[in-house]
Amino acid sequence: MLARVSGCTVVGIEGRTVDVEVFLSSQLPSFDIVGLPDAAVREAKDRVRAAVKNSALDFPQQRIVVNLAPADLKKEGPQLDLALAIGILQASGQLEASGKQTAILGELALDGSLRPVRGVLPMVLAARDAGIRSVLLPVENGTEASLVGEMEINCAASLGESVAVLSGRAKARPVPPKAYAVNMTEADLAQVKGQEGAKRALEVAAAGGHSLLMTGPPGSGKTMLARCMPGILPPLNEEESLETTKIYSAAGYLKNTGALLNHRPFRSPHHTISSPALCGGGKHPRPGEVSLSHNGVLFLDELPEFRRETLEVLRQPLEEGTVTVARLQGTYTYPARFMLLASMNPCPCGLLSDPAVQCVCSSWQVQRYRHKISGPLLDRMDLFIEVPRLRYEEVTCGRSSEPSSAVAARVQGARELQRLRFEEDVISHNAQMGPQHVRQYCLLDAAGRDLMRHAFQRLHLSARAYDRILKVARTIADLDGEKKIATRHLAEAVGYRGNNFHSSSPALALS
Repeated sequence: MLARVSGCTVVGIEGRTVDVEVFLSSQLPSFDIVGLPDAAVREAKDRVRAAVKNSALDFPQQRIVVNLAPADLKKEGPQLDLALAIGILQASGQLEASGKQTAILGELALDGSLRPVRGVLPMVLAARDAGIRSVLLPVENGTEASLVGEMEINCAASLGESVAVLSGRAKARPVPPKAYAVNMTEADLAQVKGQEGAKRALEVAAAGGHSLLMTGPPGSGKTMLARCMPGILPPLNEEESLETTKIYSAAGYLKNTGALLNHRPFRSPHHTISSPALCGGGKHPRPGEVSLSHNGVLFLDELPEFRRETLEVLRQPLEEGTVTVARLQGTYTYPARFMLLASMNPCPCGLLSDPAVQCVCSSWQVQRYRHKISGPLLDRMDLFIEVPRLRYEEVTCGRSSEPSSAVAARVQGARELQRLRFEEDVISHNAQMGPQHVRQYCLLDAAGRDLMRHAFQRLHLSARAYDRILKVARTIADLDGEKKIATRHLAEAVGYRGNNFHSSSPALALS
């Protein structure tokens, strides 16, 4: 009268195996679930009862006690429905336990059909790591589960089919073929008129994984430039692709396609976004935009329009590459190693830097607008670039610009140098370098040290900003294919830092 089956749940973005223990006793009929179930798991009692009866199976008229182990782990979501039903059928003698351990996942409808669940990829990975080599789940989740190697994937469309598959009376449905998500939203640099300086800054940022802030009047092409970034970044490798897909699976963004994400994410949240939506959290913690941008790009358009307290949550992920969310039921750590792109106007009307049109903002309005972004956050940015309004000749010029593919080839070459450089380290590109890496790989000659001394004093640099300039200079040298950082590389890197309006006095910033 005791049965044990294996299920899984999702905690944060990680899967955890769950032992579903079902005990039937000859007492008044009841159905109890223990082991920290949430509302969705507790409501499974009614779904399971109806699904069993509507599948022409007998629901036992006995006392049913279900224990979900480990008992101290919060169980959330409907993915344990099928495991509960199979456990009850085994405990009541309607289904013999298989000698092969199988992880059972799926939500039950009242008619006994199976519905897909979110988080299949991390759950199947957890099952494999626990030594389980077989999984039974809804057909719609089969493609996603097949992304995990060394696993036997069994698909079914209903509870009745699941029973037939487990008992050996029928074969599992075929697994849908693997699919790859195709990114159709990339813009091409060839479509951007002029802005050669901004394109160069974009190339440097992509080559080293650096954060970039673009400042310019409305309509100058800042958003268009940002949307070109995914097209010049190197493709995801196999490890990054699986990691990114796992995050989207846990967040429920894979829908029913189960496609492996092979392009770098590009997220562009609206400026009204809340702090939990940006960094992750909520009543049932889910990854936020910073985690959905992991291994990709987070673009914040009109940066000063975001709430200041919302922007401040970016400090930890920009420095550490992770974000930690504390809730009553536990602490969750999500990966958040992304490239930050941001854009803003130079003033509320957007015309401060426009030589052709006079700005109507007062000095106080400009200062108040710019101070919506804190100095510590700006200090964590690597490159600052001005994107001026295009002249008539640039807009009407018929000459084609350099395509993204040509820039991407140079970026790929620089990234390959960095891969070889950091082969023995846990980092992969220059923006991730720590102080020890900067001291080892960013050595300067006498002329370079003199230049940095002058820049340090003139721009009132912090120690963090100093290191970030050296990292950018290292990236520029990589783009040139040179082992040593030359003075011209440093000069270009300092130039990108000099556009930071917080680096100079208020009078200079508003002139």
